[in-house]
Amino acid sequence: MNLYKVKNGKELRIMPDGRLDTDSAPELESEIKSIPDEITDLVLDFSKLDYISSAGLRVLLSAHNIMDERGGKMTVKSASKGILEVFEITGFNDILHIEI
Repeated sequence: MNLYKVKNGKELRIMPDGRLDTDSAPELESEIKSIPDEITDLVLDFSKLDYISSAGLRVLLSAHNIMDERGGKMTVKSASKGILEVFEITGFNDILHIEI
């Protein structure tokens, strides 16, 4: 998986490309934990994400909690139908802010 980042003011957009699984989840988790305090809006652009595993879901929950603790928000954008189905099955669609 490759990660692309774009910072725009207080917003950070992270675009994972590939699979978010046991092998790649630690890389995204590390990026999220190193987000500067001035970032209040985290956007995870999943337009190029092919697959997400339970390890990836754990990272999303952690990112959501980090942003919530600092009074910010996390938004998942452009997820594929398959990833949206995973969110629905696991109940993550009730936890995360998702924009199609």
